[in-house]
Amino acid sequence: MTMHRRPLGRARRVAGVAAVVLLIACFLPWFGTSTEAGLPPISGNAFQGSGVLVFFVGLAVIALLALPYAAGDTPVPLDRPLSFLILTVIGWLALALRVIDLAAANVEVLFPTRAFGLYLAALALIVLSRAVYDMRAERRI
Repeated sequence: MTMHRRPLGRARRVAGVAAVVLLIACFLPWFGTSTEAGLPPISGNAFQGSGVLVFFVGLAVIALLALPYAAGDTPVPLDRPLSFLILTVIGWLALALRVIDLAAANVEVLFPTRAFGLYLAALALIVLSRAVYDMRAERRI
């Protein structure tokens, strides 16, 4: 008896790559200060403030991608584009809240040279958004 696994479509592969990039971006600097004032520079990553939700969104996307394979031949009702859409919206909201929080503190901390993890996370969320858009056109099995 052979088991027929659901093939991983192009949109889901792109979502997986975006999730991995999102996880990597969470460990990179999301803000930083300069040393011009004579003080030691301060920097931080996604694990301060609402940015941690972005990390959990990346983990949840990977879990959603693996869920049909872990369940075997049983259809998984959670494996729908709507689930990925909800996670993407949560990721965007968490990123926006973190940017607003950082901008309220000091706009200088958001320069791309000091916050490249934040910009990489935004890029990964853009790619994830596109993948979710493409998922709705995929054929369901």
